[in-house]
Amino acid sequence: MNDAQLLDDDARIAALRRLDVLDSAVEKPFEKIVTLVRTILAVPIATVTLVDRDRQWFKAQRGLDVQETPRSVSFCTHTIQQRDPLIIEDAHLDPRFADSPLVMGPPYIRSYAGIPLRTPEGYNVGSLCAMDTRSRRFSPADIAILSNFANIVCDELELRMIAQVDHLTGALTRRGFVEQAEREIARSRRSDRPTTLVMLDVDHFKSVNDTHGHVIGDQVLHQIAKIAGATLRPIDVFGRIGGEEFAILLPETGADEAMLVAERMRRAIADHPMRLPAGDRIHVTASFGVAALTPAVSTVTAWLERADTMLYAAKSAGRNCTRLADPA
Repeated sequence: MNDAQLLDDDARIAALRRLDVLDSAVEKPFEKIVTLVRTILAVPIATVTLVDRDRQWFKAQRGLDVQETPRSVSFCTHTIQQRDPLIIEDAHLDPRFADSPLVMGPPYIRSYAGIPLRTPEGYNVGSLCAMDTRSRRFSPADIAILSNFANIVCDELELRMIAQVDHLTGALTRRGFVEQAEREIARSRRSDRPTTLVMLDVDHFKSVNDTHGHVIGDQVLHQIAKIAGATLRPIDVFGRIGGEEFAILLPETGADEAMLVAERMRRAIADHPMRLPAGDRIHVTASFGVAALTPAVSTVTAWLERADTMLYAAKSAGRNCTRLADPA
């Protein structure tokens, strides 16, 4: 981890979103960990906390009766800004927390120990916390125990993500993408902010496989994913829907801006031929369909169908082009 990663909250939040764990259901591994932390360290409160843009959300918790609190009053927002554990022996004596509603009111936190939860990319997405309602000193042994449990939490989060990542391209699987899209629909409805879906399909991909073999075909798909990574923002979501078909979620993005993104990526694909082992080059293109989220779209399936219809309109128009769905 470097200082830039500690300071880049947008990239950190994007890493958190890639884990696809916010607002997810109860899962036993995390529940067991907070139960063990509370028992072994003899604290009344233990949490697996994930820090979103404006809130901290508890993936698992013992000793609290809420699922989330504002980030602005949280201890964990300080934990994720450093490499080392955050240890507070008496919050009443710490000016950062003395007036916090979590200290002055329920759950009356007096002491705190938090270990950053770090992704393989190096971003602190949350913390494993032990809290008490009285002042106390956390011993080196306590911190070592908490750190070991934090490593287990990180492993569980990584395994959870791997199950939803396409190993060839690094994109989300269809299942992972659909779950992200469901959350994005709900977020967009709550905030009344635009969001747009883009679908793309590699043109004449079957002929690439038939002519050059599946190994070369896989390399083409891998290159498409690399171009997407260079073109898209950290908050955008890239998924492999099936075969040579991909989808992109563009949060906070209207249809016109999404068309510019799709066109930029289309040109990048067309302008970057892939070199074969023998020295020859393969020129590939892709067709794009774009569909903004509208009030008429109530499900991810319906949204994908709108974008897919535009994708095939682009195919029918001669391929290597982009088509936009009507806003109705």
